[in-house]
Amino acid sequence: MDASPSPIRHCMFRVGEQCLAVAADAVAEVLAARPPTPVPLAPAGVLGLVHLRGRIVPILDPAIRLGLPAAADRPAAAHLVLRAADDSWCGLAVDEVLDVIDIPPAAVEHPAAPDADAPLTGVYAAPGGLVHVLDFRRMIHPSLRPRPPAS
Repeated sequence: MDASPSPIRHCMFRVGEQCLAVAADAVAEVLAARPPTPVPLAPAGVLGLVHLRGRIVPILDPAIRLGLPAAADRPAAAHLVLRAADDSWCGLAVDEVLDVIDIPPAAVEHPAAPDADAPLTGVYAAPGGLVHVLDFRRMIHPSLRPRPPAS
């Protein structure tokens, strides 16, 4: 009997030249990119807002948080709409949605000195190349994170 944890399904996508993946259960949907409505004084990396069936969804540029060329330098092809555990949604401007893959937790190499705020949590050696595993919740700027209800 194998005691290793079951593989976790991930949605793989590309931002610039980097291949990234987020847990597939967090993906609400994939939209063709459309220009978001800009938000004055928004934090760096917030491209704007889109209206999605009654929800206002902030669209983030993951490249800014990851130190890659900004989306303004390379127009996004899709918005990967993700939902957090508290039912808040955000979208990532991505260049291409690639595939859904199963990643065994034991196959992910984690940094030797993990940073609790770093959005990249590890690297997986997929047959086609390296895939950076992303915790998108760590990408959300603190000013956009849901606040606890006032007491």
